[in-house]
Amino acid sequence: MAEARPWWEAATIYQIYPRSFQDSDGNGIGDLRGITDRLDYLVELGVDAVWISPIFPSPMADFGYDVADYCGIDPRFGSLADFDALLAAAHARGLRVLLDFVPNHSSDQHPWFVESRQSRSSVKRDWYIWRDPAPDGGPPNNWISDFGGPAWEWDAATGQYYSHAFLKEQPDLNWRNPELRAAMLDVLRFWFARGVDGFRIDVLWHMIKHADFPDNPINPNYLPGSGEKNRVLQLHSTDQPEVHDIAADMRAVADGFAATGQERVLIGEIYLPVERLVAYYGNARPGVHLPFNFQLIEARWDAAELAQRIAEYEAALPPGGWPNWVLGNHDRSRIATRVGEAQARVAAMLLLTLRGTPTLYYGDELALADVTIPPGRAVDPQELREPGRGRDPVRTPMPWDESARAGFTTGDPWLPLNPDHPTRNVAVQRDDPASMWTLTRALLMLRKNTPALSVGSWRLVEGEGRLLAYERRDGDTRVLVALNLGATPVEMNVPHWAAGCRPMLSTLGGATGPTGALLRLRGNEGMILGTAA
Repeated sequence: MAEARPWWEAATIYQIYPRSFQDSDGNGIGDLRGITDRLDYLVELGVDAVWISPIFPSPMADFGYDVADYCGIDPRFGSLADFDALLAAAHARGLRVLLDFVPNHSSDQHPWFVESRQSRSSVKRDWYIWRDPAPDGGPPNNWISDFGGPAWEWDAATGQYYSHAFLKEQPDLNWRNPELRAAMLDVLRFWFARGVDGFRIDVLWHMIKHADFPDNPINPNYLPGSGEKNRVLQLHSTDQPEVHDIAADMRAVADGFAATGQERVLIGEIYLPVERLVAYYGNARPGVHLPFNFQLIEARWDAAELAQRIAEYEAALPPGGWPNWVLGNHDRSRIATRVGEAQARVAAMLLLTLRGTPTLYYGDELALADVTIPPGRAVDPQELREPGRGRDPVRTPMPWDESARAGFTTGDPWLPLNPDHPTRNVAVQRDDPASMWTLTRALLMLRKNTPALSVGSWRLVEGEGRLLAYERRDGDTRVLVALNLGATPVEMNVPHWAAGCRPMLSTLGGATGPTGALLRLRGNEGMILGTAA
């Protein structure tokens, strides 16, 4: 009998940016009732779990990533009752729900920080990172915020600086303090007890700083325009050894709420090279279940480079480590903008046929592209601080239909709609057999119905030029995935076992199988062939 697998190994996760998915009350901002109203859409599309970006009470200096209460719901999104209703409705449909845990920092309006900055003797002073000035009166070291400028803010009332890896409105929590650590682990318990199926953990690799706060090394390869944070190498301000103890503590909490079929999953946001990324699976103790793997986001769209990155990642996984893949998220340019609409179809086939848990970003099933934000409409603090680096273009409202406000709201949307929303929307694409939506749904259905594609083994198949090919296998079922990353036709010699395979799905439709040992792919075509009946 096959060993039972946790649900998330065969699942596809769908990220929702809640401000932009569906507005239920006409104020132009998406909310929890709006998400609940669209759960049937997610079931129809074929995903298994939703990850909802932060919905906790927040002043919105960084749109929810500055949390003022870890155990509540921001009124903009609804109430705890609305969340409970969403969770119950999702579970009734077989959908899992993941929340976004933001443990590196809180809002400066969180009661903990308000208390912490009252005085140096405050009972919560050590819940945050406070340091005396440097001898010249300036910041304690040269650390740079990820949003630009010093990672330290002066507090005149108490005569010290506090650390903030992001905005000054986001003071860093001190995870070396046992009381703070206990309080934050209780936050996980609060939501797990409520029925939440897991968490995506924001900037996990940032959570512990070097105990002595030395200067970070100057980056000798810094390029102007790459972001001010890159002036230094974040050697001492991120990825410290002690962070793995925190991940292990979080994992212990999650595992304490697990039962067969009801496993709780932890997904860590970690932008690190693969050899350091995989350490977050755990060493002496288990770490997070899925350290987020951003290889597909960061790679050039080149067959040889992608093949190398995939193979190196697979080879680096520790025993029992389950892979995961993602093409885009709320911080990075959309895949249709990075590779073009034609190749976005090929990219979808890549994402949904690799070994491991894939995460889809809302709107990618429509090949939604980055939206140009007109002057004066930008709201992202990163754009306002470092123009040209903003994330608003990838956070625009979901286009549901061709109406004036795309079915997203009856009011004025908080960010502009995609200008092609009259033709690029769910209603239009759902009825088009050649659309990106139809392809995405077909890929998800094929993945569900073909264990070789969801949980089978992976092996690279030799290819040349613009061709990327690999085998997926589960028992006697073997599947060949062949992807043409260019606009002109290519041919490949298929493995002997695949010579008689039938086409299962093509990104362009009307696929034909191999002629003998030769397979011909049209430009911008991806094809799945299999031995399965």
